[in-house]
Amino acid sequence: MTLINKTNHWTIFLSNNTDRNSFVERLLKGRANETFSSFNNQKGVLFSLITLNEFIEEDERHEEWLLSKEYNRGIRNLSSGEQKKALLKYLLSQNPDFIILDNPFDNLDTSAQKNLKALIEEISATVSIILMISRNRDYLPFIKNSVSLKENKIELIQDIEVYLTTQKSTIATTTHLIPKPLTEYQLNSHELVSFKNVTVRYEERVIVRDINWTINQGEFWQLIGPNGSGKTTLLTMINGDNPKAYNQDLTLFGRRKGTGETVWEIKQKIGYLTPAMTELFSTLHTVEEMIVSGFLDSIGLYKYPTDIQLRLANEWLEIIELSHLKHKPFCKLSLGQQRLALVARAMVKHPPLLILDEAMSGLDDHNADIAISLINKIAAESKTAILYVSHRNEVGLAAKNIFELMPSENGSIGKIR
Repeated sequence: MTLINKTNHWTIFLSNNTDRNSFVERLLKGRANETFSSFNNQKGVLFSLITLNEFIEEDERHEEWLLSKEYNRGIRNLSSGEQKKALLKYLLSQNPDFIILDNPFDNLDTSAQKNLKALIEEISATVSIILMISRNRDYLPFIKNSVSLKENKIELIQDIEVYLTTQKSTIATTTHLIPKPLTEYQLNSHELVSFKNVTVRYEERVIVRDINWTINQGEFWQLIGPNGSGKTTLLTMINGDNPKAYNQDLTLFGRRKGTGETVWEIKQKIGYLTPAMTELFSTLHTVEEMIVSGFLDSIGLYKYPTDIQLRLANEWLEIIELSHLKHKPFCKLSLGQQRLALVARAMVKHPPLLILDEAMSGLDDHNADIAISLINKIAAESKTAILYVSHRNEVGLAAKNIFELMPSENGSIGKIR
């Protein structure tokens, strides 16, 4: 039996094929297995995106600002780094014996990651740390005990250096070409998105200033910038959800914003993926149904698909190697399989623009490599322009262009790198 005391900390390397929620529940309820049994009589708290979202919902329901009183505004209005710092501070105020950190560095820029890592090491002097990570790069060397959790099986890691160097993925790219489009979009211009001297402010605060940026057909862009620099602001202006896009020199798919187009007309030309979309398909939609729904931009199917829609959906299932699971409920897939299916759903209609917002968040190294390979394949074999947004620099991602937002006192400015 491995005994754990207050000065010992653990890293748990996660696979997307394991039920980590059940594992966390057993730890917090004092029902952990032998390896972690000494935590069973201790008080634990969970630092995770799920916990943070629960506080955000409570904030908006009761306007209590439980986490963000010192900021004098709701937690949703803070940057990702500020949100996580506020959550950690609140959880530590509960005087726990141990804290479970579930992928704490996801969605953080380099500076925020560095600050959070230093803070975790500081609190480790008094609180036991259980660090659960999907990416090997998030390993913290001061934590000496490590296990892997794959398919709900715990395996002790004897030599962490050997483990880290032998976990490299070897991904074989499918030889299947991506399916041809069902229809060709008729566009008025080669320019899909054009910002000209765009400035966005909320009351006295300027978010972005004098943005000049054009995305053309078939280009592969990566949008980068620190937390709070305005990446989400630009994305919501593109997909039609931000009223700040009106009265700006912003052209979408050859048409000046605010000249009579509908949000639906804009969204028809965009394929969109964000990890939060996983929750939208929590009912018993099959994988096949979920991908077909991409033709209609709907959550689920409300009319029977055509034969050609079914054929194309099944060709995409072959590309992502999930044909054998097409009748399985989407919510029963592993996280890695779900993310690949969401990419296929976003691409099934061959939109002029594909937006991938933190598409690798929560994926383990193996599944991240597969997803990157799929994205590169789409860029090489289709006319779709790709806008990839992430705080991580993913090795192997074949983006040809980078637009960087750089914060300043008067709002973030943009630079093409």
